[in-house]
Amino acid sequence: MTEVEFAAVQKAFAERNYLITLHGATRAAQRLILTTEIAEAVLNGHVIEDYPDDKYGPSCLILGVTKTGRMLHVQVSYPESIKVITIYEPSPEDWDADGRTRKSHE
Repeated sequence: MTEVEFAAVQKAFAERNYLITLHGATRAAQRLILTTEIAEAVLNGHVIEDYPDDKYGPSCLILGVTKTGRMLHVQVSYPESIKVITIYEPSPEDWDADGRTRKSHE
């Protein structure tokens, strides 16, 4: 994902011009994550993984922190149709403490 593409994603969130997939909405509800928190995480976040060849189209994983300090991962499709695919708090079993790096499970 280029900086220009990420800027377009953040612009879409700033303008509330994005969708949340059924899967994303279900996961957010299960995890008690508010839509305002999703936007905060994206607007204050950065891309930690890019999936340009994802089976449903390009997407990326964004790490962001809400205003209350909640660390979230938001998977978002791009570039044209911005959609939240899933959202979760990074698990200490799967991610380093900074939420940026996946742990190896060999």
